[in-house]
Amino acid sequence: MKILFLISIVFLSMLIPAYGQLSDATGLVNRLDVETGGHNFEVEVVSNFEIPDFEFDVDEKRLTIHINSGLKNNLGEMQIPKGFLGGNLTFNLNDQQYFPKIKSNEKISFVTLNFTGTGNNKLDIYGSTYLSGLTEMEQQEIIPIQEDIEDDYSWLLILAGSLCVSGLIVMKKRKKPLSK
Repeated sequence: MKILFLISIVFLSMLIPAYGQLSDATGLVNRLDVETGGHNFEVEVVSNFEIPDFEFDVDEKRLTIHINSGLKNNLGEMQIPKGFLGGNLTFNLNDQQYFPKIKSNEKISFVTLNFTGTGNNKLDIYGSTYLSGLTEMEQQEIIPIQEDIEDDYSWLLILAGSLCVSGLIVMKKRKKPLSK
């Protein structure tokens, strides 16, 4: 009886968090794939807000992230590849200068976002360098090669079919009794 009681308490404690509300500390992963200068970069954002859209302006070296939040306290962590945007990063949140915490190494800038406000917000990130250590490549149009699978393997089907028919003919001839 005690075992059943203990099992039910353990089971109940596992169900309660599953039906809880979205908290300020919930992490949604957003991977922003930016194609520019013939290169592909991934800016990863883990946050408690949604990112419905983003855009990149090459001339201004600016990444604009559109934010939609239903929570008052917004938290996020962002990894920006230095080959994409680097140097001295500056931030504007809703067209006001914003100072997040930034830590960097030779490959990425790690940005910690912490701001208040529900609804739609806009975060502009400006870099002083763009494609650092990389050369800009021309965009090449990739034309997919269309192969018709039926045409490529039709000879194989014909060969297999003819072998089956030949095998059946040979087997039928062997089963006939020899005439005396």
